[in-house]
Formats: sequence, structure tokens, C-alpha cells
Amino acid sequence: MPFLGTLKQEFSFIKGNYAVLIASWIMIDFASELPATYYGLYVLKLGATTTILGIIGLSQFLALASMQFPGGYLADKYGRKWLISTMTFGVALSFILYAVAPSWPFILVGAVLMATFNSTYQPALNAMISDSLPAKRRGMGFSIVMLIASASTTPSPAVAGVLRAYFGLVDGMRIGYGIVVALFLAAAFLRLFLLKETVVNASRPRLHEIIQSYPTALKESFAVWKKVPKSMLYLFLSFSIATFGFSSTNLFVVIYATRVLLIDEILWAFIIAIIPITTIIFAIPVGKSVDKFRRKIPLLVSMLIFGLAIWIFIYGDLTKIIVSLILLGAGSVMMNASFGALQADLTPKEQRGKVSGFTNFANYIIMALGSALGGFLYEHVSPQAPFMMAIVAVLPSFLLTLVLVKEPKEKEE
Repeated sequence: MPFLGTLKQEFSFIKGNYAVLIASWIMIDFASELPATYYGLYVLKLGATTTILGIIGLSQFLALASMQFPGGYLADKYGRKWLISTMTFGVALSFILYAVAPSWPFILVGAVLMATFNSTYQPALNAMISDSLPAKRRGMGFSIVMLIASASTTPSPAVAGVLRAYFGLVDGMRIGYGIVVALFLAAAFLRLFLLKETVVNASRPRLHEIIQSYPTALKESFAVWKKVPKSMLYLFLSFSIATFGFSSTNLFVVIYATRVLLIDEILWAFIIAIIPITTIIFAIPVGKSVDKFRRKIPLLVSMLIFGLAIWIFIYGDLTKIIVSLILLGAGSVMMNASFGALQADLTPKEQRGKVSGFTNFANYIIMALGSALGGFLYEHVSPQAPFMMAIVAVLPSFLLTLVLVKEPKEKEE
């Protein structure tokens, strides 16, 4: 009984909006990861090249960037709930194009629509998470987000592998995207009916107000950097550099693994599940260490882990690939928990939507360029080139964080 009491106290912050978001993430993360297992191969099968795949990534990330400024501004001015719930419905319906696509241009249109809806509510979502977590529990809170996401995505690659084995690549992916649409709609209804607004006197803007808000949102999102500590700016710059490197490889991992390293496609679905399994194992201890000690140390360690993992993957056999994916899972937990907690510590509550909107906007632009450059390098230079670029990006990111990012003495509530 004392153990149960301790356990209950340890996780007492999992309630209200945070609990609703976790429940919806279980459905969304399982759905998202299912077709992601073979996404690159699916798009190539629909007639694309790796350069076109990179251009689709470019378009998707530009669309993700497009609404970050008004999304952050609207989240702070009009509230979080309506943005989160209504835009989740839009994301759900966008995936229909993925399911029925006869050729890669349909994927391009679906990616742009999905990303536009997604970008509109992301700042509100990030702000609501920060609003719902007590300052002393943020490391644990962001780690549990990773834990829940990983637990729900662990079976996804295996399900994708079974669909691939029984129905083939294209039909298996179509079925997978059908599952995505259904689960996203379920999550949207859950958010619509159960989330509670965290902004006082929030109201729902009309369409013309959203359009008219863009110039103001743009101005205030840039001005927000005068209202937050310099360390938040350096943290943003550091994370952006690392993001550029990683984004150059994301779309091409499955292609490189199956076509260069000659890993069987069905086997790959089970190998890739190592990442969420590793995340589950590390989530709680990493979250507790981020809360108990410093935020910056695991952030720095995660960067080094990512660089090492990519190096091992480039020249990997089956054993090295497994080691590489274990490292990627551990690094993901460290980076997400420490970055999320440190950003919340450094940002006042009333500025979190705008800070989140600006950082998301800039990082999606960076990811767009990284994806396009990665596709070009993969096709026209060498398959290893984008991965080497990701390793090189780790060094300046590490040094910037080490030297210029300072943890606050008093954490923002």
C-alpha cells in the first residue's frame, strides 16, 4: 500500500487537460506511425524520385510553418481548446488523400493540407501542455508524453509489416491510412468534448479575424524575443541547427536501410519498433533526472548520442542498425524532455503561444530546406551525404548550448 500511495503521488499531475491530451495522443501516435514505417517507399512506388520526395517534404514543412505565427497569436488571444479540437478534424480528413492517391501529386496536396491544419493548432497544443504541468513536474511531464507516444507507437511498425506482408506495399499503405483517418477523428471528438480552456475570457474568432490577425501575429511573434531571456533565443538557435541536420535524413532512412543496407522490408518494420521500446525504457528515469538535476546536461548528451547513432547507421549491418536505433530512442527522450522543460522554464505563460509559434515556424522552414537538400544530396551526390551532413550539424548545436544557454534561477510558472 505505501508503494501504491507513492506511485499515486508521483503521477498525481496526470489529470484534466493533460490526461485528455495523453488519451488522444495514444490514438494519434499509433495512427501516425503506422504508415510512416513505409512512407518513403510508398511515395516512390507512386512514381516519385528521392528528389521529389524531398520536395514533398519541403512543401509539407513550409505548410507547417505557414500558420505558426497566427496559430501562436490566436492561442494566446482567443484560447487553446477551439484551435486544438477543430484543427484535429482537418488533419483527419486530409489523410483521405493519402489513402486514395493514384500518384504522388495527391500525396503532395494531402501533405500540404494536413500540415496547414496541423500548424494552426500546434502552438496552442504546446502552450496547453505547459499550462497544465506544474513547474516542478515538467521534466516528468514531457517524458511521459514521450513514454505514452512510444507505448502507443510500438505496435505500429509491426501492424504495418503485417499489412505489407498480406496486402503488398501499396494496398497495405492504403489500409493503414484508412486506420489513420478513423483514429484521428476519434481523437478530435475526444478533444472537442473533454478539453477545458486554460485562457481566461477566451472567445472564438471569426474567419476574417483570423486572416486580419496575421500581420499583428507576425509583429508580436518577432517582438516576443524582447520579453524572454537571451538563453531562450540561444536555445532556439541551437535546436534549429540540430533540426536542420536531422531533417535531411528523416525521409530517407527507410530507403537507405532497405536499398543500400539491404534490410528486408518486412523485417524493417519490426526493427524500427526498437526506437519506441527504448523510449519507454528511458522515459521515466530521464524525466526524473531532468526534474531533479539540470535540464541542460541531458540536452547536451542527446546531441552527442544522435551524432554517434547516425554514424553507426551509415555503415551498419543488422547488429549496428539495432544499436543505432537504441541510441536514437534514448537520445529522443533526453532531447524532448530537457528541451520542452527548459523552454517552459524560460518562457512566461502569456508568451508561450507566440514563442512556440515562432520556434515552430523557423524550425519548419529549416526542416523544409533540410528535406529538399537531403533528397538532392541522396540522389545526385551519394546516399550517405545527407547523413554525414546531420553529423556535422551536431557540433555547432552542442557548442552553442554549452556556452550560451543558461538555466534560470527562478522557473516560470
